[in-house]
Amino acid sequence: MAAAAMYQVEETTKPVVPPPPITQEPPLASVATATPNDVVKPTLHDTTTTPTALTPQKTDPSSKISSKGSLDRDVALAQLENEKRSSFVKAWEESEKSKVDNKAQKKLSAVVRWENTQKAKLEAKLKKLEEQLEHKKAEYAEKIKNKVALIHKEANEKRAMVDARRGKEILKAEEMAAKYRATGKAPKKFLGCF
Repeated sequence: MAAAAMYQVEETTKPVVPPPPITQEPPLASVATATPNDVVKPTLHDTTTTPTALTPQKTDPSSKISSKGSLDRDVALAQLENEKRSSFVKAWEESEKSKVDNKAQKKLSAVVRWENTQKAKLEAKLKKLEEQLEHKKAEYAEKIKNKVALIHKEANEKRAMVDARRGKEILKAEEMAAKYRATGKAPKKFLGCF
């Protein structure tokens, strides 16, 4: 009640001033869709007004507050639109970055898979070549062993032939010595060196 009484006191002490003439403001829909860069053209007043209309009139502070509140609201709406737009742009940017990252990750994993398969192919080829080399080495070793055995066999045969010839020649020399003893003749060649 005290507040109501205070308002009544204020009303009685202030002089009554007639409200200012009403000027047309643009509708809120056109302000809400306008961007901050749009230029609002001032409305043209009727030029056939009387000279009293051109004289400055005192305006009520409450009317300034209401037009200022409308302006503040429009500015706040424009800022809200800008923030909304920037948040959409930021979300789009993050989405695009994640798409690019995912695509790059997919390609990198494909490269790694390709590298691993190529390495596996080459390792398998190397192992196959090593097995072939081991197989050839075993074959060559077997051939060499067979040749060694054949050479050993031939050497034994040659030794046997040499021993047989030696035996024959010794037997022949013994027979000739027995013949010379029996006849009493001396051999024509004495120790073949002289």
